[in-house]
Amino acid sequence: MALSPPKNVVELPELRDRIAVFRDRDHGGEILAKMLTDYTGGDATIMAIPAGGVPVAKVMAERLNLPLDLAVVSKITLPWNTEAGYGAVAFDGTVRLNENLVARFGLTKEQIQEGIDKTSQKVANRVKALRGAGTWPGLSGQQAILVDDGLASGFTMLVAIEALKKAGVESLNVAVPTGHESSIVRISSEVDTLYCANIRGGFSFAVADAYMTWSDVREVEVATLLADFQREHMKD
Repeated sequence: MALSPPKNVVELPELRDRIAVFRDRDHGGEILAKMLTDYTGGDATIMAIPAGGVPVAKVMAERLNLPLDLAVVSKITLPWNTEAGYGAVAFDGTVRLNENLVARFGLTKEQIQEGIDKTSQKVANRVKALRGAGTWPGLSGQQAILVDDGLASGFTMLVAIEALKKAGVESLNVAVPTGHESSIVRISSEVDTLYCANIRGGFSFAVADAYMTWSDVREVEVATLLADFQREHMKD
């Protein structure tokens, strides 16, 4: 039985529990832009979580005439499995660990610290590669719309939210094309409004299932998308 979303969650009921509803990430961004038309030309900044969130966020920023920036977050992976994470590090150094997983895997303090150090360096390198040496936008007292291509566990999103709150964001909102209903409920309690076009339940959930075309977004693609946006934005 589907959960009723919290009052601060905006969804498209006709897309509830459906798969293959978006052609690709660009299409997901188009749908979200239509859901967020009230922000058009306002003072909000769209903050994309790379890599997959960037194509979604770029379309949104173009359609809504809003600035685009990055909220770089990376999961801390297990020493023996680089696909499984037990925590995450954000662009400002914010670290959050999933204590249940730490205990379950029996990780030592040394392994955890090594994982944090390695991931922190990865985040720093990615920030430098994608943003250069430029300063972060002045977010204190401002509106931010945090964007990713979907919410599975939502753990990295929680870390990004914590980092933006530390930056002094006054109004923090999240926009994702798809998400699991349990994560939607959890994340919505941390933000002002959460926009999710395609909410799904069930024991099995994959972000990719919401898209007809899906592939990993490479860092070089992210850099190209950002450069294209900046070039077009400067014309305006």
